[in-house]
Amino acid sequence: MEKPKTYCDAVEGYASSNVHRIYHDKAYGFPIDNDHELFERLVLEIFQAGLSWNTILNKQQNFKAAFHFFNLPIVAAYQETDRQRLLNDAGIIRNRLKIDATIHNARVILQLQEDFGSFKNWLDRHHPKTRQEWVLLFKKTFKFTGGEIVNEFLMSTGYLPGAHTESCPICRDILLAGPAWLKS
Repeated sequence: MEKPKTYCDAVEGYASSNVHRIYHDKAYGFPIDNDHELFERLVLEIFQAGLSWNTILNKQQNFKAAFHFFNLPIVAAYQETDRQRLLNDAGIIRNRLKIDATIHNARVILQLQEDFGSFKNWLDRHHPKTRQEWVLLFKKTFKFTGGEIVNEFLMSTGYLPGAHTESCPICRDILLAGPAWLKS
């Protein structure tokens, strides 16, 4: 069987209860206005690095619980005891570099909220940028944000196009939601 060329092709035959189908149909490419949800998406992309997205989607609820539902002030206040708790949590990916990056990035986002009103406002202020410009900005601002992580984060939150093919039925829903890339 030929390997699917796009995520849309890959999920086409999946049941509506499949984690990939749910993510594809309900989350991937849709704009996000809530800073906690933007932070969650960034964290999940960071933890996915080097692993399959299937692993992350299957552990998403565990990540939410482990990171206090991505409540930015709580995560930003994490100390060594929290790092150890996370490193001992078999329900998530136990990687010190990614855990430390998450805590650091929560602190950065809190500062962005102070400076710009929200993480979303900061993203909107820098939009539009090319993929490479975004990567440089994220590398300068956050930890553990390489090209693939930044690209997927921005595509999955509607800042860069490409999450869905034009023939995908969800593409119409994305367009109706008004992603940032459409306003470029």
